[in-house]
Amino acid sequence: MVFGIHQAQKLLRSGEVTPIQLVQRCLEKIQSEDSRLRAFITVMREEALDLAEKQTKILKTCKDRENLPALFGIPIAVKDLIEVAGVRTTAGSLFWKDFVSLEDAFVVRKLKEAGAVIIGKTNLHEIALGVTNSNPHYGICRNPCDPTRISGGSSGGSAVAVAAEMTLGALGTDTGGSIRIPSALCGVVGLKPTYGRISLRGVFPLAWHLDHVGPITSCVQDAAILLSVMDSYDRDDPFSSLKRSCLKPVLTGDVANLRIARSVGRFVETSDPEILDALEMSTRVFKDLGAQIVEYDIDWLRDVASANGLMTQVEAAAFHEERLYEHPEWFGDDVRERLNQGLNKRGVDYAFARHTQTLAKHRFTEFFKEHDLLLLPTTPVTAPPVSEDSMSSVQAVKPLTRFTAPFDITGLPAITVPFGKSKSGLPIAVQLVGNVWAEAKVLNAAFALEKAIQSN
Repeated sequence: MVFGIHQAQKLLRSGEVTPIQLVQRCLEKIQSEDSRLRAFITVMREEALDLAEKQTKILKTCKDRENLPALFGIPIAVKDLIEVAGVRTTAGSLFWKDFVSLEDAFVVRKLKEAGAVIIGKTNLHEIALGVTNSNPHYGICRNPCDPTRISGGSSGGSAVAVAAEMTLGALGTDTGGSIRIPSALCGVVGLKPTYGRISLRGVFPLAWHLDHVGPITSCVQDAAILLSVMDSYDRDDPFSSLKRSCLKPVLTGDVANLRIARSVGRFVETSDPEILDALEMSTRVFKDLGAQIVEYDIDWLRDVASANGLMTQVEAAAFHEERLYEHPEWFGDDVRERLNQGLNKRGVDYAFARHTQTLAKHRFTEFFKEHDLLLLPTTPVTAPPVSEDSMSSVQAVKPLTRFTAPFDITGLPAITVPFGKSKSGLPIAVQLVGNVWAEAKVLNAAFALEKAIQSN
């Protein structure tokens, strides 16, 4: 059985597998693993089987299989703050435990138009405000590589579902690292596109000026496929940008003469030694492939990451203020504390954070005049142990978002790629960041790195 999107595409078109077989295999995995890992809040079993049966009948009589929609018959999971018509969307919260949307989110509509089979809604850190995915209402989402470890969050369910082969791909959201952190900790690929490339309509907000939607997949090629399907200007989304480059990623793996800045400085060097070893080895890979490598001190990103955290708390508090006053007890302890912190921030603090955002964007504009990509770790540590105390996630936020948050506030495309495992068997990852709208370059470099790892 095949678990990658691009392999499944070929086998579906050759008739070697059918949509119903793919969906049944994913549902079997969910049934056998999800009670232990808690990747899903809602499994859309009947809906998925019904559509897969219809698609299987279409496939049998189809005379032009090569021109089938890109995701025809492909099971995809969706983070449970992205609306799916007729299915509850909880946002991992008690406030929406019975909310059923009448419409699909824009990205879900794009997936369905491409033939995807939505297999379920995945678990997340409550309202997406946290990185452990220890949800007090829907269960602790556990790392499939070691269930005593966290999955990371807030898109932990999506990363776990892909890593545990419960789905061929999944959607997550990323405000401070919520796609890339769980992907890195679970050993899969996670892509945060340029801010404004993917529509946010029908997605519960965490922080309006920082939220992104993106794919989580088992490989880089699959991330490119999902991104291409979702990439479309949405005139009804005020955050969707019309100023976009054409996205036609061609994954050749050719990175010769690419100018890659390898991150250095104390901000990076306080990471675990095994993380730094992976950074060094990935640098060598790119150098061997012909890329031009220079060192770049990223200590200045410390203040940028802090500004992202402040903006997240303040904007989340603005969105949830009424609920926080009416039913504070409905929030988990860690989320309630962070929302209250957001309410208590001064307006001048938020203004300085927005000023930092502007300065950081300008600095990266200048940086990308001389460099093509920035290479750095995704997280400074491997997956921490699960704690039953939800307040521990407050302490976990800062170290885990250190290398991801700067690229939410600047809106730059960033991808995390698995790069081996620690001595204890936990996934390690590195991150590639490009200029705005340069997803094609980011994906191609990630593809080259992935190929080099697989060949060794």
